Amino acid sequence: MPGIEVADVEVLPGAVDTKGWLLLDQDIQTELEGAVDNLYNFKFDKAEKQFRSLRRRYPEHPMPYFLLGLSTWWKILPTNMQEKKYDKLLYAYMDTAITHAEKLYEADNKNYEACFFLSAAYGFDARLNAERSNWRKATVSSKRALDYLAKSKEANGLSPDFLLGEALMNYYAVWISENYPLLRPVLLFFPKGNQKLGLQQLRTVADNGFYTGMEAKFFLMKILLNEEDNPAQCLPVARYLATTYPDNGYFQRIYALTCFREQQNQECERVSRDILAKLNRGMPGYEGVSGKYATYMLGSLMQLRYKDQAKAKDYYERCIVFAESAGETTVGFYVYANQSLAQMAAAQRDVKTALRYYSVVRDKADRKSESYREATAYYKKHKNNQLNSGSSPASRAPSASLQTRR
Repeated sequence: MPGIEVADVEVLPGAVDTKGWLLLDQDIQTELEGAVDNLYNFKFDKAEKQFRSLRRRYPEHPMPYFLLGLSTWWKILPTNMQEKKYDKLLYAYMDTAITHAEKLYEADNKNYEACFFLSAAYGFDARLNAERSNWRKATVSSKRALDYLAKSKEANGLSPDFLLGEALMNYYAVWISENYPLLRPVLLFFPKGNQKLGLQQLRTVADNGFYTGMEAKFFLMKILLNEEDNPAQCLPVARYLATTYPDNGYFQRIYALTCFREQQNQECERVSRDILAKLNRGMPGYEGVSGKYATYMLGSLMQLRYKDQAKAKDYYERCIVFAESAGETTVGFYVYANQSLAQMAAAQRDVKTALRYYSVVRDKADRKSESYREATAYYKKHKNNQLNSGSSPASRAPSASLQTRR
């Protein structure tokens, strides 16, 4: 967009007419504080009851529809976006939010609250379409989200909530181009981004935003752990989210993982056991992905900290079952669990079992990884002897027959 700079463009509150803006209404914020807490603590029924109450009073405003859509999004997220039964509902809520926001914007093109909801709703629509590989729809929605983001930018000085979109754009501009090449044409006419500034803005929203503060903390946690590879800085953010919202399975598993990486073993064990207990009770947001995380970390602790090989083996086997049930069998803990079981079998000179697990590692691990090299070396060294003995390794670990409590 010509004339748009990455640096903040702020206007004084008095420069725009904010009458009727629910984002800036302190009474609405007070009313919805509990609802926002319920949403992030996965008490979806309670949160949505309050959002529907807001919808009854403001049926022509985009806010209640967007919040209902956000609640739906958080039902999908813990499954690593694999759950599709909520897709139509999410699209419907965001479409309705867009419809009402467009009417507000058409009536007043200085209504930056309308721009905020248009940018956010199109953004969620684009994110889900990108996850579903609907690239044409994702491209169109991304372009519209960025258009309205550029317009709502002028209201950054009115509330930190307005700043989230720009913060994410600044940080992720390069990442989006690298990971979603089909969206690159959308980015050509926008600022290239500034990761340092984006991170700074994200911290500002995380500390001060009301509606977007928790989303900012969520992204800050992910960025510090994954993109920045800084678990030490991630730890206090993850701890805050997991302790403030102890029934949010996504926050809990990322906190446990961060503790695991920082060798906070006692806390990692406590949170991992809590995840499995809640999964067994069937609590919302606790499913195969969370089980995969918890069982792998507990298996590693049993193996390396407690030297309890039997318990370690049991947890690794359960990790494999959880990963398969969640359809996550290509990278990460699924590969590592099979590798650990192979190493344990090899240490006991059980070549047949070791080959069985290493065959999974060879099939699933990245060809450039140490796991793949280790599995290949063992396989080459032992497969001929095993074949000469009259038996061949199975093509996969016998995880389908394992039982785990839910």
